[in-house]
Amino acid sequence: MYLCAVNFGNEDREMSVKIGNIDLGEFPLLLAPMEDVSDPPFRFVCKQSGVDMMYTEFISSEGLIRDAAKSRAKLDIFEYERPIGIQIFGSEIDHMREATEIATLAGPDLMDINYGCPVKQVACKGAGSALLQDIDKMVKMTEAVVKATHLPVTVKTRLGWDDTTKNVEEVAERLQDIGIQALTIHGRTRAQLYKGQADWTLIREIKRNPRIKIPIFGNGDVDSIQKAADWRLEYEIDGIMIGRAAIGYPWIFREIRHFFNTGEILAGPTIEERVSVCRTHFEKSIAWKGPRVGIFEMRRHYANYFKGIPDFKGYRMQLVKEENIDTIHSILDEIAYKYHNLHLNGEMA
Repeated sequence: MYLCAVNFGNEDREMSVKIGNIDLGEFPLLLAPMEDVSDPPFRFVCKQSGVDMMYTEFISSEGLIRDAAKSRAKLDIFEYERPIGIQIFGSEIDHMREATEIATLAGPDLMDINYGCPVKQVACKGAGSALLQDIDKMVKMTEAVVKATHLPVTVKTRLGWDDTTKNVEEVAERLQDIGIQALTIHGRTRAQLYKGQADWTLIREIKRNPRIKIPIFGNGDVDSIQKAADWRLEYEIDGIMIGRAAIGYPWIFREIRHFFNTGEILAGPTIEERVSVCRTHFEKSIAWKGPRVGIFEMRRHYANYFKGIPDFKGYRMQLVKEENIDTIHSILDEIAYKYHNLHLNGEMA
């Protein structure tokens, strides 16, 4: 694939992007908050690959107030992860205020509100993207969160509820007016879920709005250096948030950053790197969740770490069935040995 080596570097340098006092440098790359994905083990490998800012999995305000174990566990953050934001969601203003106070005590660098999650379990309870149907309530809820914490507050949302109600321009202006300090926009409506293509044209219109002074980040479908480079220029955003494309491929952050800094395409990860990072993720998962849950929840990641590797199905089946830690390490060792030799012998394209 040919990429035009546009100079994003030293000549004509851009200003650093700031959220409150948090300096994210020029054109930051952010890791999206993803349920059952953006946990500390996954965040560790993304941080190693150079992501500029991360968010926790989204956390239910109701769960925090009830002191639910699963919600409380999601508050775990580590010094090496900074800057990091805790993202919360909910349908009740008072509960969101109380949850903000609880989450602030966990010591994140910022608080983020989820007004974008489209799944039924969230939206049908009046939270997430459901608030796009009631902007007045969204504004009141956001104001309550802003007042409940000393931390910068950011928001993630979508273009609107459906094609007939794309109201994100109003959302951007009104939420900026009551104190949010950055806005991430996923280029789909709630009705689209994750189907079809993301449309970033409205995101560009918001960025061009002279009233908008806060950073605007684009999200949705960025899965390559090509898109990151093209959309940076085309849509004029301040940074990009990447979600699904980083699952099993945290190297996407370093590859995009390397291209922005040098204009060169970095070689993809070797099989040894894939195995090494997968193993690190596995070890961190066990350390944070315990052996039983750590082994079980790691199973969703193997196919992504080794995507595109020929004749891998047999190994994948072994990995997702195995329950012994040492045996899983042995399988990973065998994968590294086999595919390294295939590469040396020219049998792997």
